[in-house]
Amino acid sequence: MRAFYIKWGDKMEIRTATINDAQELLNIYAYYVLNTAITFEYDVPTLDEFQNRITTILDKYPYIVATINNKIIGYAYANTFKARAAYDWSVEMTIYIDIHYQKQGIGKKLYMTMEELLKLQGITNINACITYPDKEDEYVDKNSVQFHEHLGYKLVGQFHQCGYKFNHWYSMVWMEKMIGEHVTNQPSVKPFRDIEKIYFSDK
Repeated sequence: MRAFYIKWGDKMEIRTATINDAQELLNIYAYYVLNTAITFEYDVPTLDEFQNRITTILDKYPYIVATINNKIIGYAYANTFKARAAYDWSVEMTIYIDIHYQKQGIGKKLYMTMEELLKLQGITNINACITYPDKEDEYVDKNSVQFHEHLGYKLVGQFHQCGYKFNHWYSMVWMEKMIGEHVTNQPSVKPFRDIEKIYFSDK
């Protein structure tokens, strides 16, 4: 199957996720569910549920993984911001990095790749929903907000003490980045599978 694939340097590769990646991706995500307030999800999803999430997202948006020597070390995907048709040009971005590979520039490369793919789709607005502690603790800090600021995201709103996890109340912020032109006769968004062949390989 021909799919999106790009090589970063000598070691890291970024490609489209597949159903066969689900267990590796779930292993990465499980750490954040069980040990952090970065996600407000309480329970680790089942493998079937996680596979369904991948399939559903890939129907319309990019879902990509970063690998080193065929080991998945991080992943990112875009998803529906709001279900109404008027929001079609906006997406919500999500990213998770293997805990053993943090602070190595992997997140930035995944985001750069996602932005290029989303631009090809015709997306104009990228949004990120981020846990924001009033006081940093062992479950979450403010590094994610700083990461997004470094990549050009702007803070647009805060919901105060709206998430409860590990017997703590956490706030949440929305950040956004504009990547496309807003015009009167806005072209329709292209499904990811339609633009995926622009970057492909036989891998």
